[in-house]
Amino acid sequence: MHESVLPNWAIERGRYLNSFRAIDPMRTALLVIDMQTAFLAPDAVFGNPHGMDVIPQVNRLAAAMRAAGCDVIWTRQSVASLPPLAMAPWQYDESDLRVRAALEALTPGAPAHGVHPLMAVGEDDVVLDKYRYSAFACPAGKLEEQLRQRNTEMLVIVGTLTNVCCESTARDAYMRGYKVVVVPDAMAAVTDAEHNAALLNLRLNFADVLESGAIIKMLDVKEMPEQ
Repeated sequence: MHESVLPNWAIERGRYLNSFRAIDPMRTALLVIDMQTAFLAPDAVFGNPHGMDVIPQVNRLAAAMRAAGCDVIWTRQSVASLPPLAMAPWQYDESDLRVRAALEALTPGAPAHGVHPLMAVGEDDVVLDKYRYSAFACPAGKLEEQLRQRNTEMLVIVGTLTNVCCESTARDAYMRGYKVVVVPDAMAAVTDAEHNAALLNLRLNFADVLESGAIIKMLDVKEMPEQ
């Protein structure tokens, strides 16, 4: 488990921009970023033990938010070979065996592309493929379409990696006018240093940073048993 550390000066400075002590469930969505086999399983191409560590917190928070009436949206990092979903050719060197393995793992339909089997995805949850680090930058535009349908104003962001897809999505969400909350005990990076660097930037400028327990308390719902 990461040791999440935010200095007091950063917490206080960020308070002027992003400080949320109430959640309207009907206008809030939990956005679970890329909790896929490719990023979690020990033998997977991006396997990360910190990612496995946060599975219980993500599932607990998803159950509580679902019970409160919030939308729960899961994303899967994906690759495609044709525009507009394909990345620029220079970004992938397929002569590199690790890059080739990553592309194969993140291709829709591949076993590692799926949400990890330990994740408790609800039957009414939404699962979206995204083709860029930020879920908002995806050319398919599926996330914004989903959020507009429910008149969403707040996003609670969890998942992996803290400093890549989670941070990219949080920044874009803030710039689109959403209230953003990130959950340090339900997010994972490769190292503590990367995790905490992302939390620092997010707290200063883009998001509130609240532990999962604090969010569940704000929801004021009876927690569902872990599945």
